[in-house]
Amino acid sequence: MPNLSLMILGASGDLTKRLLMPSLFRLHKLGLIPKLNIIGYSIDKWDRDAFLKHIHDALQQFIPGFNEADWASFSPHLDFISGELSAKDLQQAQEKLSPSALFYLALPPTLFGQAAQAIGDAGLAEQTDNNWRRILIEKPFGTDLASAEVLRTQVHTHWDESQVYRIDHFLGKEATQNLMIFRFANRVLAPVWNAEHIEQVQISYAETLGVENRAVYYDRSGAMRDMLQNHLMQLLTLTAIEPLGRWDGEILRDHKVEVLKSIRPTENMQVDTWAVRGQYCAGQIDGNSVADYCNEPGIPIDTNTETFAALRLEIDNWRWKGVPFYLRSGKRLANNYAEIAVQFRAPAGALPGDISVENNWLVFRLSPEMGMDMHMTAKLPGMNLQTHDIVLSAPYTQPGQYEVSAYEQLLIDALNGDRAHFLRFDEVEWAWRIIDPALKAWEQGMPDLYKAGSEGPESQDRIMRSGHHWRSLLG
Repeated sequence: MPNLSLMILGASGDLTKRLLMPSLFRLHKLGLIPKLNIIGYSIDKWDRDAFLKHIHDALQQFIPGFNEADWASFSPHLDFISGELSAKDLQQAQEKLSPSALFYLALPPTLFGQAAQAIGDAGLAEQTDNNWRRILIEKPFGTDLASAEVLRTQVHTHWDESQVYRIDHFLGKEATQNLMIFRFANRVLAPVWNAEHIEQVQISYAETLGVENRAVYYDRSGAMRDMLQNHLMQLLTLTAIEPLGRWDGEILRDHKVEVLKSIRPTENMQVDTWAVRGQYCAGQIDGNSVADYCNEPGIPIDTNTETFAALRLEIDNWRWKGVPFYLRSGKRLANNYAEIAVQFRAPAGALPGDISVENNWLVFRLSPEMGMDMHMTAKLPGMNLQTHDIVLSAPYTQPGQYEVSAYEQLLIDALNGDRAHFLRFDEVEWAWRIIDPALKAWEQGMPDLYKAGSEGPESQDRIMRSGHHWRSLLG
């Protein structure tokens, strides 16, 4: 890798401390960024030594087996600038930046537009035929379609779409990328990956955690904006996309947009028929009592923010016509568990006696352990023709294999100019188009309550088709 610069705006924040710097530290140890100059930028009145101490302490906390020899190799690549989000202050970076540079906005979402414009006003977005400048923006990309359009206008004042890397860290996860490879690399799946053979798809992401230290952000966001509009919608597109004629980042993103465009329009549908919201109340998590969401520190007592959201979406194309895609995510649920589960239809033909086949699932486990499970029916040993469910299970990793974190993968991709696992604006736009009607309807009224430690509100069953049931979150 040639001499490059990575400038992190918001370098004193939690994202930088917990995720970005540990990822960069590991990449350096692997020898993947030997000549990368990393410049921290924040409003803190620090000098370089103070910044280095801050990062050193963070790495000690978040890197297992951290040692001073690795730090001695990594720390010379770190620098720091103190300043406001203004063109005047950002011009200090000019002499420290390499000709090719990546700007990472590790900032509160309300500052994304201001920061993108300030970097451009400082003349730092300009690139040449031989050198590039890129900007990497964390989600959320707006709070609805209208605000996303405003943010796009602000960013595009100085940045071309080809320079903009919108990060959804789910796209950098090993399990997410395995979904594409497993689906397309195994010929046995190709003939059955369609509505003729698939009954339903369920995508679940459950957390036992509450809002923790994110109360201000979360209460303005809620489960729908925080998880379904971005992370789970991306998992849906990767499950449903058509095979690619050739591997190319833009073609991949084209295919994902086609899926989103094919989802049945929601604006003329009764929201209660396809969307459910819930909010946790007091209960037990791992034997410990937890409070109502509205009694959490920093949360208004009369809040109507949802901590659980579920959707039923349908894709009106030849491959998926009639197959419901169920998405759900929530906090303070019964387990930390995430999966993409595909149920195949019952086979044609007669079986002896009263044998029925219902447990026919291919499950991609995302959390807590990654792996793949095929749930099938087999004969129960004995004299009679009785059946039992069996699970053919394959762990994703083997002992000794290095598991790359999502941020490691996406940082390397951004530095190398690989945009395949970043969002183009039309992906963001169409995802907002799908959920905006629910968000608008949910401005009024209150979410359905569910007890902390449960599997969510009972009303989530309302959007299920007859004969369909949510899979257990207990794995």
